Amino acid sequence: MVWTLQDAKNKFSAVVDAALAGTPQKVSRRGKPAVVVLSADDYQRLLNSAVETRESFTDHLLAFPGPEIERAQVSPRDVEF
Repeated sequence: MVWTLQDAKNKFSAVVDAALAGTPQKVSRRGKPAVVVLSADDYQRLLNSAVETRESFTDHLLAFPGPEIERAQVSPRDVEF
């Protein structure tokens, strides 16, 4: 179910209760998805999972493709001041 922002404000207790029961609640604003309300436990689980699978910044940089990438040969244009 997707709640409109107005309905979610009017029935916030129901939104929170559903999230605590394990069903994340989607809220839209002006007909577009805006936020998801989920329990603190679910949020912490997602956060821990993201941290566990994240590589270090050094590993990220070292994995960057090297000189095998073909670069475009571009000449600077003439500029008059």
